[in-house]
Amino acid sequence: MRLLHTMLRVGNLERSLAFYTEVMGMRLLRRNDFPEGRFTLAFVGYGDEEDNTVIELTHNWDTESYDLGNGFGHLAVEVPDAHAACEAVRAKGGKVVREAGPMKHGTTVIAFVEDPDGYKIEFIQRGTR
Repeated sequence: MRLLHTMLRVGNLERSLAFYTEVMGMRLLRRNDFPEGRFTLAFVGYGDEEDNTVIELTHNWDTESYDLGNGFGHLAVEVPDAHAACEAVRAKGGKVVREAGPMKHGTTVIAFVEDPDGYKIEFIQRGTR
């Protein structure tokens, strides 16, 4: 067994694709429109789906936003330097919601950024866990 993807519902697909590709550095792996169902699926990631877990962005054409609720936590991405990753996101217009630093009650260096729909993405600095 293998984890294939995490699905996030997004209100504006083009805005989300720009964030995940231009700000987070992922690649658009595939995109499929389903006119009869009025939705589009776009898969983004750092590597091919065959060997990597990716993110499925689901855009329901008639829905502009979602209530994120309180059940979902965040996505996590390993980075070589959490401080530099935050600066890169900020430089590209992204939103840093927790600056890089040690986690509470631990030594792992983490930071959080937020995508255009409000989903949190945790940066975990390599070698600090």
